[in-house]
Amino acid sequence: MIITVPATSANLGAGFDTLGLALNLRNEIEILPSETTEIEIYGENADFLRKLPRNYFVDIFSEHYKYLTDKEVKFKFKFNNKIPLSRGLGSSSAVIIAAITAAYEMAQVPYKKDRIINLALNYEPHPDNITPATLGGFCVAKLRKNRVYFLKKFIPTYLRAVIVIPNRPISTQRSREALKKYYSLKDVVSNISSSSMITAAFFSEKFDILKYIVEDRIHQENRMRLVPELFKVREIALREGALMSTLSGSGSTFFNMAYKDDAYSIYAALKDNFKDFSVKILNFDNLGVKVYN
Repeated sequence: MIITVPATSANLGAGFDTLGLALNLRNEIEILPSETTEIEIYGENADFLRKLPRNYFVDIFSEHYKYLTDKEVKFKFKFNNKIPLSRGLGSSSAVIIAAITAAYEMAQVPYKKDRIINLALNYEPHPDNITPATLGGFCVAKLRKNRVYFLKKFIPTYLRAVIVIPNRPISTQRSREALKKYYSLKDVVSNISSSSMITAAFFSEKFDILKYIVEDRIHQENRMRLVPELFKVREIALREGALMSTLSGSGSTFFNMAYKDDAYSIYAALKDNFKDFSVKILNFDNLGVKVYN
């Protein structure tokens, strides 16, 4: 069995812990029968991951497979990773979603994708990444009484993502420590209106309005100060025609969305100004986690 899962960009400015979308940057895992547990890791952060005492995917997969089948069966796992770690591209959510889905598939137990999303809450309490990783597209999600309620919208093929991945990570813990403890009513209302408008813009495909309404007063500015170059990334991207330019998740990646015809000029300007950073043009992913038997 081969299972692939997309990277995600969450928050999208004002949609803190609520909004997210999927990017066509995929991890791929091949699972084969084996007499012993074997693990091979290639691609992004492979050297680091090989040195870890435990493999997060294998642990989650094994836990769910045993629960579903009441059996302990050995497998060989081959990982080809394209999503970098600790860069705000949903690497942890990708692992969780892929592992749970793979366990259900390998156990041949029928499931729906909303089941996968809600099981993932045991490992990732924020639905903004796990939802688009599972479903693809643009997703808005709300967590209520330990259940995720969500809506998905396909992202048109005439749009592209231009992402900038800095040469240093920001841990989620450090990023959350940068947040304020209290917010004014004015700031909260501003974020509610911005998040609502972002959602409406995606569902109505009125993307030209995004650059005017993504303002965030909850998390983004404080987190960007951890990698000050990101302020210049945003300035250049918007100047070159980006529809929106936001911190990806908790950082350090910066996400930019543009019409297909504008994507290369944004890419070229960012590549020219940030030679030590990785800059990529990506399609959006509307499929989410996929399995090939």
